[in-house]
Amino acid sequence: HKNIWPEIRRQIKSTGVEVLEIYLVSNRLFMIMETTPQFSLIEKQKKDAADPKVQEWETLMWEFQQSLPNSKPNQKWVLMDKIYDLNA
Repeated sequence: HKNIWPEIRRQIKSTGVEVLEIYLVSNRLFMIMETTPQFSLIEKQKKDAADPKVQEWETLMWEFQQSLPNSKPNQKWVLMDKIYDLNA
C-alpha cells in the first residue's frame, strides 16, 4: 500500500472517503475511514466493482491479503463493531 496507484487514490476519494488509514498487526490489516455524510458503502462497492483498474488492484492485493476466518468468500474487509471509546 506504499505505492498505491493514482487511479485507486482518485477512486477512493471520489466515493466520499476523506481519510483512509490502514494499520498492520501481525498478518492482519485494520482500516479506518472517515467519510462524507453522503458516503454509502454499498454505492462504493458498486462503483469499485464497475471499475477495471480497481478490480486489477484488488486482484493484486489478494496476493498479499487473506480473509478473516469468519468472512464470506472473497471478502477482504469486514465491518467492525466499536466496543469502546475513551472520549464517549
